[in-house]
Amino acid sequence: MASLLEEIQALDPNDPGRWPAAFRAGAVAVIFVVAAAAITYFWAWNRNKPQLDAARAEEQQLLDTLTTKARKAANLDAYKAQLQEIEQSFGAMLRQLPNKTEVPNLLTDISQQGAGAGLEQKLFQPGAQINKDFYAELPIKIRLTGSYHAIGNFVSGIAALPRIVTLHDIEVAPAGRDAGPDQLQLDVTAKTYRYLDEDEQAAAQPPARPPARRR
Repeated sequence: MASLLEEIQALDPNDPGRWPAAFRAGAVAVIFVVAAAAITYFWAWNRNKPQLDAARAEEQQLLDTLTTKARKAANLDAYKAQLQEIEQSFGAMLRQLPNKTEVPNLLTDISQQGAGAGLEQKLFQPGAQINKDFYAELPIKIRLTGSYHAIGNFVSGIAALPRIVTLHDIEVAPAGRDAGPDQLQLDVTAKTYRYLDEDEQAAAQPPARPPARRR
């Protein structure tokens, strides 16, 4: 080993032609390996690096997509249960909407809530029906007079009705000297809602525009 190191140290780097054959062959092999590595880097690796980066980015994107889909698949049963719960709640709300034949009875129930609470009815005026997507809105202007507690009982009675009735534009003011010092006047718009059947929903849709003619 020591003799080999001495031979390497004795080599003249300025005159490689006089080196022993084994050292010349080794030097050529080293030069070849270095040159091949340099060519591989500059011509193969360096040129294909953008494609490799793009492939890695696409791979990461696919992994993210797979992770998202796997997470959704894991929660699929929970989503189905939630959808079923929403459908049940929606169905329960639809059952609270009266049909066309039940509306007169509902209006009577609303009117009787005032009398049952001990209020004097001054105005009960149903307005024009307002059609929405799958239901119709029926506004009713109401004016009642009576005590504060009677008005509270009326509001509680409306809330307890089996059909959906909402109160809007509520105004409470003294009923006037002739009505008594503790008498109040309630002006309110009650809105009830009716489910539209398929024919009514089709009629409520705007007509389709004919395709434009080409000139």
